[in-house]
Amino acid sequence: MEWTACLGEYEKLVFRMNTPRVVIDNAVCSTATLVKVDSARRHGILLEAVQVLTDLNLSIKKAYISSDGRWFMAVFHVTDQNGNKLTDESVINYIEQSLETIHFGTSNCSNGLTALELTGTDRVGLLSEVFAVLADLQCIVVESKVWTHNGRIASLIYVKDCDSGCPIEDSQKIDRIEARLRNVLKGDNDIRSAKTSVSMAVTHTERRLHQMMFADRDYDRKPVLQHCTNSPVITVQNWAERGYSIVNIQCKDRAKLLFDVVCTLTDMDYVVFHATINTSGDRGYMEFYIRHTDGTPISSEPEQQRVIQCLQAAVQRRASEGVRLELCTEDRQGLLAYVTRTFRENGLNVTRAEISTTTDKALNVFYVTDAMGNLADAKTIESVRQKIGLSNLKVKELPLIYHQKREREEQQGVGGAVLLSLGSLVRRNLYNLGLIGSHY
Repeated sequence: MEWTACLGEYEKLVFRMNTPRVVIDNAVCSTATLVKVDSARRHGILLEAVQVLTDLNLSIKKAYISSDGRWFMAVFHVTDQNGNKLTDESVINYIEQSLETIHFGTSNCSNGLTALELTGTDRVGLLSEVFAVLADLQCIVVESKVWTHNGRIASLIYVKDCDSGCPIEDSQKIDRIEARLRNVLKGDNDIRSAKTSVSMAVTHTERRLHQMMFADRDYDRKPVLQHCTNSPVITVQNWAERGYSIVNIQCKDRAKLLFDVVCTLTDMDYVVFHATINTSGDRGYMEFYIRHTDGTPISSEPEQQRVIQCLQAAVQRRASEGVRLELCTEDRQGLLAYVTRTFRENGLNVTRAEISTTTDKALNVFYVTDAMGNLADAKTIESVRQKIGLSNLKVKELPLIYHQKREREEQQGVGGAVLLSLGSLVRRNLYNLGLIGSHY
């Protein structure tokens, strides 16, 4: 009887240790809501926690992560897209419930749909051809996300059959879809690298897009269309005494930046043991202490360069080039084919797209440039809007995340000092935890 009772208490302890505990605090910080998570450590838990927050389109302004030993602890400073603290109780409750169940795995996948995965060489009008093929094959596009980077394109398209409204399960039709889309992706010069696949796989769309572009080695390619972007500054060095590799990243801040970086590190089989994330004005500063899953640090200069390349790609894939156009209209068969054909006929190139339908309403976002990757001419944009419908297609600015301009002292180089202080802060935390000696 005593052993049974002890076993019951032990099982309760194990359950308690493996179930994340979440505290959401609006009192401590005047500018952000604090989301605190602690749990038993396991590979991927940081990514899952960040995924919950970014799937709600929340901005992570600061974060402190530590997961040495068997415990994972993280504090996230979050705001909504307008820079405000979280006050909606339904959102707060959803965050608590989602973070408390990440041990069991979560996903934002689209159930009951057929998933099409496409990768290949990007070119002006490619998306128009893809959607034209799907319309011709009687496929309804329910959701889709399209990324382009370094002259490559990756897309996840969720479709259903036009007649039945059900997932496409006919093997012959699936073969036709794959073959025709592969021919479109190949074009005249991408015979070997164009890939298509059709599945009912359960996946997180944006994580899968990162994996597809990583497998396509977009990080190791040169862009076909030249864009003017501020490249992230990334350094990797080893801290031999403690067996860590230290990754520092400075770049322009944007939505879902932390997710993109942590997603890439996780899928490259690195474990984040400590991290400090900070934003100042429109800049993001991140420092990660990482090891391989087998506990070893980065072992060579070529591996360091590969990590830098892959993280640069992770930061840049979602960075939006061009004018943001929002389409909101009644959904109909062939709508996407018509809209993207209009873009192509007017020399506009789609660099990124997010497509969704809600109760027969199409809610689509396109980022467009001219054929050379430069800012599209305003007259061309207005001409396209006239053809598609001025009330349906609108020019939108990016979400206003930052309301205040960077202070003058930041322009004088304080940003660099902030980055240097991150290393000191992490080392101080390690010292307080007893993980390093006082001489650090």
